[in-house]
Amino acid sequence: MLHRYRGLLFTLCSRFRHRGLEADDLIQEASIALWRNRERLLALGSVPQAAMTWKVARNAVIDALRRYEDTEALPEGHDEVDEDRTLLKELHEEINRLEEPDQTIVKMQLEGYSYEEIGNALGMTEKNVSVRLVRAKERLKRKMVNS
Repeated sequence: MLHRYRGLLFTLCSRFRHRGLEADDLIQEASIALWRNRERLLALGSVPQAAMTWKVARNAVIDALRRYEDTEALPEGHDEVDEDRTLLKELHEEINRLEEPDQTIVKMQLEGYSYEEIGNALGMTEKNVSVRLVRAKERLKRKMVNS
């Protein structure tokens, strides 16, 4: 059963690995939970078995993350303010890499201008400003998560 659902387990556990635990650790936790529920899972048909496997594995991963977060200590000399400044600097660098007019739209929105004011300044409709801002934020989010 574990062999049959290894792809499902890897997909699930890979989604959570950025929170401090590696995917291998989470796969182990999920595998233990599946082993404990093996009799109930093996009695199901293939479709309900896959759904129940996902549910049991997901709950095991969430439980593992909760245990890990409760016991995780910050390293000696950790400076949260410095870390925030670094992230903020990286965000501003990514904003400056945006193409115009997206860069200006994001900067004006951060300065508190309304969509109407931004649109008037750039000769756009409020709807266009809104759409471009959403797309720019999505690009920034992807770049910040992947860096």
